[in-house]
Amino acid sequence: MSGFIDAHSHYMPPKVAEHTMFFKVGWSDVDGQLKLMDEHGVEKAALLYPTSDAHLNLSGGWQELSKIYNDEISAVVKKYPGRFIGAGILPIGSPEHYVPTISAMHEAGLSMLSLASSYDGVYLSDEQFYPVFEACAKINMPIHIHSQIINPIGEDRVKDPLLSPVLEYVFDVSICAGKMMMEGVFSRFPKTSFIFAHYGGVLPLVRERFDTTYTMLRGREFVKDLGGKPSEFFKNLYFDTSGSKSPASLACALELTDADHIIFGSDYPANKDFKGALNVISEFDLSEISKKMITTNPLLANLA
Repeated sequence: MSGFIDAHSHYMPPKVAEHTMFFKVGWSDVDGQLKLMDEHGVEKAALLYPTSDAHLNLSGGWQELSKIYNDEISAVVKKYPGRFIGAGILPIGSPEHYVPTISAMHEAGLSMLSLASSYDGVYLSDEQFYPVFEACAKINMPIHIHSQIINPIGEDRVKDPLLSPVLEYVFDVSICAGKMMMEGVFSRFPKTSFIFAHYGGVLPLVRERFDTTYTMLRGREFVKDLGGKPSEFFKNLYFDTSGSKSPASLACALELTDADHIIFGSDYPANKDFKGALNVISEFDLSEISKKMITTNPLLANLA
């Protein structure tokens, strides 16, 4: 296998990194990323916003952050043609600017949108994001949903340097997908491509429980009619591997959806073991066609 596409990597522009607590060191190394990409046959990589506290430290908040970040990512994409897929961010808190920002991003050569699973406890099921989903569908712009690291679900009760990133970050992704399903987002925007990081958190583990619990609750009319079992909605979503080297995790994800909805992602620079993350796919008991779907998914293959 070669010519891979990495659906989940990060570059934090220095102009943004300097305003963060965590991302000042090691998150702005494009040359290091390109070296690893070349060593392991990764043709191009999506540059996603890892979520940070930068908007809290800039005087202009999200408005200033989105302008700086999108301009800087656009510059990287243009400097290294064909190597990076730029994903822009929105000026959160200013819904009237969401769609114009998407248009500006598209004109600047950014072909993905990077959203967090939640913002100050508000999930993407909120109606303020509906115009975003519609706008992205019209221009075939995939939406990548990354873990929120600023006050994710549960951190009000447990804030721990290990437990928060391992558990709470990925739980926030799972809750996001669940709320979007419950609020009818996936039914309302069937043409919008949503990519959830980290295999959707715990969704692969609780797929069966979702269905059996939903069926039981529907029998007593304790939950509204969703128009289908939860697993039917999850099957149509996309999930990236986020650097996982676990065959069991991949097997579990393949119970949630098909190989054409699972996408390789390195989670660089948090994970630099490209070999291990790619080997779990190449060595898995899948057809070569399915393996190619994971490593060169058509959803991203044609993005600049």
